Amino acid sequence: MSKLNIGLVQQSCTEDRETNIAKSVEGIRKTAARGAELVVLQELHPGLYFCQSEDTACFDQAETIPGPSTERFGALAAELGIVIVASLFEKRAPGLYHNTAVVLERDGSLAGRYRKMHIPDDPGYYEKFYFTPGDLGFTPIDTSAGRLGLLVCWDQWYPEAARLMALAGAEMLLYPTAIGWDPRDPEDERQRQLDAWITIQRSHAVANGIPVISVNRVGFERDPSSAGPGAQFWGSSFVAGSQGEFLARAGQEEEEVLVVAIDKKRSEDVRRIWPFLRDRRIEAYQDLTRRYRD
Repeated sequence: MSKLNIGLVQQSCTEDRETNIAKSVEGIRKTAARGAELVVLQELHPGLYFCQSEDTACFDQAETIPGPSTERFGALAAELGIVIVASLFEKRAPGLYHNTAVVLERDGSLAGRYRKMHIPDDPGYYEKFYFTPGDLGFTPIDTSAGRLGLLVCWDQWYPEAARLMALAGAEMLLYPTAIGWDPRDPEDERQRQLDAWITIQRSHAVANGIPVISVNRVGFERDPSSAGPGAQFWGSSFVAGSQGEFLARAGQEEEEVLVVAIDKKRSEDVRRIWPFLRDRRIEAYQDLTRRYRD
């Protein structure tokens, strides 16, 4: 089947983990009722975005994979007969943690996982304190909904990650995300940041000839340490087609669920007229493995 209905769940989060999970479950059920076959949740949806500060107590939120969340969302995937992409704080071993996205197959099984490769360390995004960089590489996950090129948030700024997923046969790129504004930013700076975020991801669709699905959280979350101004997550979840065209867009302020149909066959049609993979000069790209060309 070339047509695939994809659901996106854009939500706000609170300190109450169970409330957040229940909201994710409700969003999944709503999209499934509208025909979604693959549903994507935002980054770290079970809780607040705790990386605004460095606090060792936050490691208590991490869980094993398989574990409670994969069991719960796996059961939901089996009940509804859909594929679910969830985003978890993974405890791999004592002192070893990852920012990990998991894929639950329509029979409830764990189809695969992706550990976030690019880890930011910026004001309000102190992820290097919590997350070890991923070690599973850029490997698509095969599911009944297709071959998923699963990446996470900061990965979305790197064309290398998108390209490697595409070269490995990914039929679409999925980005669970948590990104927002510093509330002190002026309006023109906010617009520049949002435009850059959307543009870079649409460019991955164009350069690789495959759809992009990006799901971001929404709402204000305070900095628990009170050292920073908090984060206003800008929502704006979207789906772009194989030429970067918008197929669906959510708003910037409200919780929202979207269901959009994509045609996976269209990637073949687009690549025939824009054969970027054919014309790559791979023999001249060796310097891409260098940090910088001095």
